[in-house]
Amino acid sequence: MSTDQPSVLLVEDEPAQREVLRYNLEADGFRVTSAENGEEALLLVNEAAPDLIVLDWMLPNVSGIEVCRQLKTRSDTRGVPIIMLSARSEEVDRVRGLETGADDYVIKPYSVIELMARIRAQLRRSRPSVVGERLEYADIILDAETHRVTRDAKELKLGPTEFRLLSTFMEKPGRVWSREQLLDRVWGRDIYVDTRTVDVHIGRLRKALCKHGGDDLLRTVRGAGYALG
Repeated sequence: MSTDQPSVLLVEDEPAQREVLRYNLEADGFRVTSAENGEEALLLVNEAAPDLIVLDWMLPNVSGIEVCRQLKTRSDTRGVPIIMLSARSEEVDRVRGLETGADDYVIKPYSVIELMARIRAQLRRSRPSVVGERLEYADIILDAETHRVTRDAKELKLGPTEFRLLSTFMEKPGRVWSREQLLDRVWGRDIYVDTRTVDVHIGRLRKALCKHGGDDLLRTVRGAGYALG
């Protein structure tokens, strides 16, 4: 599985709408997982947190608003953007959706083109590298579109895994990532990789970043993982 593709969890109980959205998302380069109800959505998020969730308000059993509330109170899923879809156009409903933690609120019937634009806008904030944004930290520049990395204006040669590791670190400088979190984000949950492999690739990334001199900006946090800066 290519982890360069942003992943979207689509939670919609109407099969026709679900298929239209899945088709458009996949055509736009997203990896799509779908759920028909709130319980299934929560199970899928527990297996692997997506980069973004498109969530229908009216779902059987556990409502979309309850799914949103639960995910936004958990530290591991709080940062996942949620776009709520609803036929409820009253301002009070929109306010309730946003107060529960939804990052955006789209009223049905909606334009698929507009929804796709809103999805990209949310991802630009939460995972800029997956939508081709340029990231900068200290004297390092990572261009996600051209897959080029420079430090102090000198080009660095990075393997694909090191590039994805650096993208992850540069999206959230200062955040400490555990080995398990890096495995999920960089290698993908469906691939078995030993956690020691993370250390090997961190070593390679460190070497590449310091090839032309400069401080080692990758920090090892004992018992916790790694951070940039």
